[in-house]
Amino acid sequence: MKVLNIHQAKTHLSRLIEEAVGGETVVVAKAGKPMVQLVPVAAAGGARPLGLLAGQAKESADCWSPDQEVEQWFYGEKKVGAPRVTE
Repeated sequence: MKVLNIHQAKTHLSRLIEEAVGGETVVVAKAGKPMVQLVPVAAAGGARPLGLLAGQAKESADCWSPDQEVEQWFYGEKKVGAPRVTE
């Protein structure tokens, strides 16, 4: 493990980044107290495949029909009809 103060880290940042990417543990300290650790960013796993859950979800025949209970929550006793236009 390599421990450097902030001034040293600023001076040699490019080299320290290469070392961290290579697997070296690099710690930057301030007044002898460790503050941060340089670590490489994990590589992205690539594009996610489309259709991963295809065929695993089903919708019921009435899933898009209005639900009277939910409409009462929003509108009270009034039934939903044509939209009300106010001027």
